[in-house]
Amino acid sequence: MKELIAEILNHFLNLKKEEIINLLEIPKDSKLGDFAFPCFFLSKIQKKNPDIIAKEIASKLKNVLEFEKIEPINGYLNIFLNRNILAENVIKRIQKEKNKFGCSDIGKGKTILIDMSSPNIAKPFGIGHLRSTIIGNSIANICSTLGFKTIKINYLGDFGTQFGKLIVAYKKFGNYQKLKKEPIKHLFEIYVKINNLPELEDESRKWFKKLERGNKEAIKLWKLFRALSIKDFNKIYSMLNINFDEISGESLYGKKANNVITLMQKQKLLKKSQGALVIELEKYSLPNVIIKKSDGTKPYITRDIAAAIDRYKKYKFDKMIYEVGSEQNLHFRQLFKILELLGFDWAKNCIHLSHGLYLDKDGKKLSTRQGKTIFMEDILNETIALAKKEIEKREKNIAKKDLNDRAEKIALSAIIYGDLKNYRQNDIVFDIEKFLSFEGSTGPYLLYTYARARNILKKSKSKLNQFKIGEINDLEKNLLLQMNLFPSIIKDSFNSFSPNLIANYALHLAQTFNEFYHSNKVIGSDNESFRLALVDAFSQVLKNALSLLGISVINRM
Repeated sequence: MKELIAEILNHFLNLKKEEIINLLEIPKDSKLGDFAFPCFFLSKIQKKNPDIIAKEIASKLKNVLEFEKIEPINGYLNIFLNRNILAENVIKRIQKEKNKFGCSDIGKGKTILIDMSSPNIAKPFGIGHLRSTIIGNSIANICSTLGFKTIKINYLGDFGTQFGKLIVAYKKFGNYQKLKKEPIKHLFEIYVKINNLPELEDESRKWFKKLERGNKEAIKLWKLFRALSIKDFNKIYSMLNINFDEISGESLYGKKANNVITLMQKQKLLKKSQGALVIELEKYSLPNVIIKKSDGTKPYITRDIAAAIDRYKKYKFDKMIYEVGSEQNLHFRQLFKILELLGFDWAKNCIHLSHGLYLDKDGKKLSTRQGKTIFMEDILNETIALAKKEIEKREKNIAKKDLNDRAEKIALSAIIYGDLKNYRQNDIVFDIEKFLSFEGSTGPYLLYTYARARNILKKSKSKLNQFKIGEINDLEKNLLLQMNLFPSIIKDSFNSFSPNLIANYALHLAQTFNEFYHSNKVIGSDNESFRLALVDAFSQVLKNALSLLGISVINRM
């Protein structure tokens, strides 16, 4: 509708449509109009009081069919849209565009890389990696919807000194049968064990050196650990319905890290310090960074530098986003500064999108439960089991396949929405029972609302594209205005990389629909065909919004 208003105002103002669209505001109080156009900008051009300008424009627009009412107040032009034209425009556009409603081509020809999830091989898929996974996935969906070529990269922590420890631990305490049955749990168990044995530190360092230099036994064990870990991780990604365009890892950049060191030496960026090679960043108010350790091994920042250079060569990205926890803020400030010092102009297009921590109900970091490590697969299975109980309370004779399918989707909606409704940088309390509630600000509430709308349509035999608009009440108008907002909400969420804007919009949209539904009869009403089309359009917009979050809808709860 902004485009329609801009087209009308364009006839009366010496401004481009894009300028008008950017200036249009949505008042917080609906009594002040559906849209408001500030005249203060024009005041500078026309050398007039903005109140006078607003009144002059209002007098010219008083007979415009598309506007129900125009009110000039305090330098603003408050615009009330013609309800029938609003309904015609919004519903027909949604009916035409369906799953594409909200899409645009503002990112056409541009590439965005998103480094996300990135669990560590041989360690549990942590609750912290869940945040990176679902936030990164939602941001990728938002970017794709706006026409960007979006590449999701899962950059595994599959190299480093910990693998020396793991090799030694497996050689001394490992059990192949346990490894095959529960790879992550067994590897983590022996890794914890060796960390309590400081006398094995030297032997572990030696084995990492062997791994870095291509020792056959070390590589064979490393490949086994990596393959079994990825197989385990893929179970979780499958449950979350998340896939990647590229799965890589630190191990790919061992040799390329040597090229980074050579480049730094050519540019005289390195200094020797106690046998190590260091890049000094103190004058940029950052700690110095070790690029090569005194024993000849390289820390992960050196491989990160090599990976960034390699990605730009491969993809020529316009932006590269690292969706990683806020505890890595310093690492990325150092990384981006080093890329800048190396002369890479594209370093300014590298962004660290940080997220906060999951907290337990007691407000402490959710990293252990009664002294035990939390495995993501266990969390997912527990949540699905709870969702099954909720479904069985409402429906006794449900088929097993249907129960499993619905429970999985409800459980995922609970986890994903429970996270994404919060601003990503905030710490959040991980309370799965609260997340699973069918009421309030939850994923299941949104799925329930969608299912309710589809159930209304299921009972009707009317053709939804042949509707007649009668008198439109305030609740119907509010729902139309909410649906009309969706494309601009997507753009806002992209501009701030904030999926919570989509999540909160979906909640407000569902609440607006439920207000309408509780007060308006649909089937059998005088305005039935219009209301059915309105319900159908609403369900399409809610489905599109949830899809951006990574949530699949269901037609029955």
